[in-house]
Amino acid sequence: MLKQYFSDYIECGTDEAGRGCLAGPVTAAAVILPKDFKSSMLNDSKVLSIKKRKTLRDIIIKNAIDYSISHVSVKIIDEINILNASILAMNLAIEKLKIKPEFIIVDGNRFESKKKIPYSCIVKGDSKYMSIAAASILAKTSRDEYMIKLSRSYPEYDWIQNKGYPTKIHKKAILKNDITIHHRKTFKLD
Repeated sequence: MLKQYFSDYIECGTDEAGRGCLAGPVTAAAVILPKDFKSSMLNDSKVLSIKKRKTLRDIIIKNAIDYSISHVSVKIIDEINILNASILAMNLAIEKLKIKPEFIIVDGNRFESKKKIPYSCIVKGDSKYMSIAAASILAKTSRDEYMIKLSRSYPEYDWIQNKGYPTKIHKKAILKNDITIHHRKTFKLD
């Protein structure tokens, strides 16, 4: 069962999706859950089925005290690199919150708070803490929907299935058709 990091602070969890992709934005979410929030289904978005992610997304949106989602474009990713773009996306999501968090918990091992809010980086935090898992789900479902919409104009890249990740079909499509404006130019195929 996932838990809260702190119970005495307004705690915000943040996570990103799409860091290892060849195409599309990096997307981050920030979530503040009520202190008494519980869900036995809640977990890291990567281990959940699409159906469970969608169900949980609705539960999170309905129950969260506050949440927000931000995308950082491929242009910015190529300019500042994927790590900095991921940190930027998380900061943008936190800045969009209507309620200012008192403490931020971040999935991963690198972060810098632009708002000078205290934070803690937690490796595999999306499988340990509820607010990070909730952010993971909102980021993943939002980014997946974004890539599905893009795929309508670029069906040969199979973004409906791969969401921009470097699958065999996606790599073959790039070799055959070249890259699109939605591909990250600084990413290598191998």
